[in-house]
Amino acid sequence: MSAVNVLILAGQREGVIDPLLENTSTNYKALLPILGIPMIDYVLSALDDAKNLSRPYWISGIDKAYIEHELLQAPKADGPASSVVLSFETCLKPPFLVTTCDHALLTSEMVDLFLEKSLQTDADFTLALAEKETIQPKYPNVKRTYLKFKGEDGKSGHVSGCNLFFVKNQNGLQAIRFWQKAQNDRKRPIKLAARVGFGLLLKYITGNLTLKQAFNTSSKRLGIHAEPIILPIAEAAIDVDKPSDLTLVENILKGEV
Repeated sequence: MSAVNVLILAGQREGVIDPLLENTSTNYKALLPILGIPMIDYVLSALDDAKNLSRPYWISGIDKAYIEHELLQAPKADGPASSVVLSFETCLKPPFLVTTCDHALLTSEMVDLFLEKSLQTDADFTLALAEKETIQPKYPNVKRTYLKFKGEDGKSGHVSGCNLFFVKNQNGLQAIRFWQKAQNDRKRPIKLAARVGFGLLLKYITGNLTLKQAFNTSSKRLGIHAEPIILPIAEAAIDVDKPSDLTLVENILKGEV
């Protein structure tokens, strides 16, 4: 396979003051200092050390001129999924990796492992997840949003997202388009349920849906091959969304956790 293109999402909601930026001198989350270094620099450093990535990377949501790194400008749309779709339609070619500017604990090991596992599946689309059993013992006080699937092989099935996505080809973009439509329906639960599938949703609500079943059913519904990639690295699921996250990430980087 040819080198993988990279899109970094660095947008933020218009007209909304991010709590992370209050009492700071920056207006952009990507430039928020973490131990004196702009947050996005940690992401760029990890990508620079990773294998098989095409350079320069694309960035959406912030003017590349604000960042001291060679980058290509991707367009910004209303929401992350829409930004990925618009970038694909205008400049970004598959295969490509998507990550976010607030993934300050991202490492080249995570990127390499995710891409290696993704390519082994031969899937059109993959996304990285970490299991609660990996995160909780190491960081028992961290607050994460877990998707609660029925466990298999003695595990709970609870997983959290890692802000890493891989689109291998044009078919893989159907997963992003679905995400885009689901985001638009988030305040219309009946329409969202119909889009997901009432049977699938009912199995999830009642705790009878496994992660494998969810991806198999969704793949058939979208006409693609989508797979979850489980990363055995707790830090892969920790991003900087709120002040408490920032404190945790700073402590991890300082080796105090």
